[in-house]
Amino acid sequence: MNSTTNTSKLSTEPVTKTGKGLTAGQIGLFTAIVIGVSTIAPSYVVASTLGPTAEAVGTHLPAIFIVGFIPMFLVALGYRELNRAMPDNGTTFTWVWRAFGPRAGWMGGWGMLAANIIVLSNLAGVAVDFFYLFLGQAFGRPELADLATNPWINVATCLVFMLGATWISVRGLHAASIVQYLLVGLQVLVLLWFTFAAFAKAGPAVEFSAEWFNPMGIDSFSAMAVGLSLSIFAFWGWDVCLTMNEETKNGERTAGVAAGFTAVAVLAIYLLTSVAATVFAGVGTEGLGLANPETIGNVFASLAGPVMGPAAILLSLATLASCAASLQSTMISPARSMLSMGHHGALPPAFTRIHPKFGTPAFSTIVAAVISTAFYALMRFVSTNVLNDTILALGMMICFYYGVTAFACVWYFRRTLRASLRNLITRGIAPLLGGIALLAVFVQTVIDSLDPDYGSGTHVAGMGLVFVVGVGILILGAVFLIGARNRRPRFYDTRPETRYVRQDLEQG
Repeated sequence: MNSTTNTSKLSTEPVTKTGKGLTAGQIGLFTAIVIGVSTIAPSYVVASTLGPTAEAVGTHLPAIFIVGFIPMFLVALGYRELNRAMPDNGTTFTWVWRAFGPRAGWMGGWGMLAANIIVLSNLAGVAVDFFYLFLGQAFGRPELADLATNPWINVATCLVFMLGATWISVRGLHAASIVQYLLVGLQVLVLLWFTFAAFAKAGPAVEFSAEWFNPMGIDSFSAMAVGLSLSIFAFWGWDVCLTMNEETKNGERTAGVAAGFTAVAVLAIYLLTSVAATVFAGVGTEGLGLANPETIGNVFASLAGPVMGPAAILLSLATLASCAASLQSTMISPARSMLSMGHHGALPPAFTRIHPKFGTPAFSTIVAAVISTAFYALMRFVSTNVLNDTILALGMMICFYYGVTAFACVWYFRRTLRASLRNLITRGIAPLLGGIALLAVFVQTVIDSLDPDYGSGTHVAGMGLVFVVGVGILILGAVFLIGARNRRPRFYDTRPETRYVRQDLEQG
């Protein structure tokens, strides 16, 4: 039955697992945290963003990671409140719909889907690079690493990785978690090894200073906006824990705790690795410097050997494992978001199809994989630095849909803010400040990315490729909204909630 036939009932009774066909209680807190960390993929993030971030903010890498964590933490408080009131794996789509109405819900859901699908392509691309780098190191043939530069071989290998990740994802969270334990454990251990080795071998490149933790030392707001966009991307992914809330044990509480713990643990990893890499290599544009244009998109490729010696191959393997783990776990979010959108009537009924054996949204998973592969293939042939450009475009998408969700939290709970100090902070002040910060970064990034030299310098019709991809995707979502409104009027005739109906939470 289409759930939009009774919006009042939906507002007071969260949709059960049987309503969507998912299997309840598959995973516990520890597994949810592991999947959350794997989705963020700290090894992959450090390899791909440390260089561009150092180029933007210099030695203030720790500061920008901390500043980037703050709006994410503030928004996370709002996410937790929304998840308690409306536990639904549609997350942003469902919550923005209930607060602002179906059109806003669609755009919020569209932004979330776009971000997830873009990052799937990015993850696959980094996995390809490290796969051939690993082969070159393993067989002592550096020319094997050059195979990743051939676009046809690159895209074909990307397709193989995507097929493997899709196959595991379709088999369910339990099967996926077994793979995640090994891959996440490997990358965390090797990152710690790299960190301590870099500290031990640190030379005269840069002398450590507490000033690195001072965000006021960053030259301009434009530089800070670039750094924040990359930093926000670096933390992005913790909300996958909430998209699994209908499949976890004690769903509401477990998902919220897992999301918070994941974000804090990853912050610690970033601070350690960024300081270690800076004191070892510096932030220069030559040699091992983190901002060297030749290695800026993959700092581990140049630092692994000097830091870890013969064990450098482990860093390549760990980053490959990080990408593979995140590629598989990231599919959880768009697949379940599309399932929810189909369940509530915003997408065609086909997206509600559940695998008869594994109880997973197989159709939605396959659709996400196909679109991601196509997007990656297009960007690989268009962009001169596909990984850097997609990361910057991703930052725009993340700021957009996280910000919309934060504002939805404030508006949805507006009538309860004066009930207690806790309500005022967690449902009002915190998400509002987080949303404003993300909105500021989004606007500044849009303005800066208009410059044809922004990102890789690739441009279309005189505009930077990052702007074309980021803003173009949002415009495309608005165009699809028009078509969806005509095809599925029952959903788009629903009205937003005007009051908070869960009295037990209101009094909490």
